[in-house]
Amino acid sequence: MAEPIPGKRPDQMTAPTPQNTPATNAPISSRAQQPGVASIMEDDMERAAAASIFAQNPQLVQMIQGRLGSLIGRSSGYIESLPPTVRRRVSGLRAIQKDHAKLEAEFQEEVLQLEKKYFAKFTPLYEKRSAIVNGQTEPTEDEIKAGEDENFEVQPKAAEGDEEGIKLDIPENVAGIPEFWLSAMKNQVTFAEIITDRDEAALKHLTDIRMEYLQEPGFRLIFEFSANEFFSNKTLTKTYFYQNESGYGGDFIYDHAEGDKIEWLPGKDLTVRVEAKKQRNKNTKQTRIVKKTVPTESFFNFFSPPKPPSDEDDEEDEDAATEIEERLELDYHLGEDIKEKLIPRAVDWFTGEALRYEEIDDGDMDEPDFDDEEDEDEDDLSDDQDEEEETDDDDESGKPKQEAAECKQS
Repeated sequence: MAEPIPGKRPDQMTAPTPQNTPATNAPISSRAQQPGVASIMEDDMERAAAASIFAQNPQLVQMIQGRLGSLIGRSSGYIESLPPTVRRRVSGLRAIQKDHAKLEAEFQEEVLQLEKKYFAKFTPLYEKRSAIVNGQTEPTEDEIKAGEDENFEVQPKAAEGDEEGIKLDIPENVAGIPEFWLSAMKNQVTFAEIITDRDEAALKHLTDIRMEYLQEPGFRLIFEFSANEFFSNKTLTKTYFYQNESGYGGDFIYDHAEGDKIEWLPGKDLTVRVEAKKQRNKNTKQTRIVKKTVPTESFFNFFSPPKPPSDEDDEEDEDAATEIEERLELDYHLGEDIKEKLIPRAVDWFTGEALRYEEIDDGDMDEPDFDDEEDEDEDDLSDDQDEEEETDDDDESGKPKQEAAECKQS
């Protein structure tokens, strides 16, 4: 229903035409010689020399990229070289295409209205689901019987001493379904990658995820939380806006997203971590511990979406602009996954049944990911692990300063 982030540069600089595209592939000549070792080595040396030149001249690279970018959309001259009568027919086809585009836009608008119509029918089901999850009501016997699936077998309770059984610290008389949304999100590959161990303690208080359409093109995700020790917000929202003009094919074009500010309780901000290091005074040889907060990975960075790069940013630092575009695309797909997958089929993600129909890259399952170990806990300081710095500051000058770092989505 919506196009992803616009602005991706195609690899093709000009459209293929009879003038710049051969009618047939070059034939394989019996007299062609296979390249020898010497010629291959020469090619490698030339590539290495070119890479060295580009590495030493970043401005040259930017200039070439700018020139290549200016070729996008430029005519190859083929259309202009056609006879006037043929160009008139092409203009007529363009007029027909414009009428087709209008119909496509009408189609997408009607599809959106149809989605809203059925979303209104889905809403009572979502409300009943929330009531059962949070222990406000129980499913009827008919609902339980209709929901029983012969292909979904409930594992028998593990006997005492059976190490293979899963042991859960959940009382028999618990209300609702504990950690329903956390479990559902962790079964979705994309969310499992951004939910940290620290996040889980807060996401256990997630009681519901809802969605609502905006008056203009776009939608809002609503996360409801019970009282917790991390933040005072009862709800956190993330709103996705689309552009007013439709894209090629009539699809809506994603524009930007806005998230709520999280009111973190003192010392409970999950989007930052505390770094601590020792400083040694040159004069007194005494040491002190200096602490500062730095941004860290967290699911809750989801509510602080990156801002689209401006044209000036593109010119000044193309690598940084490319990184921001990648983060924007990831943020967009996270919102779409919540809207299109997680909310409509939450119970299937909770049980794991949705994974049967999810396309998973085999490369993600071949080898486990290994992260570098870092000392993030300020209580785990030891003499052989902490970095010591010498300073001329007097120890009696006061407490070490804390640097407030800007929290960014990683």
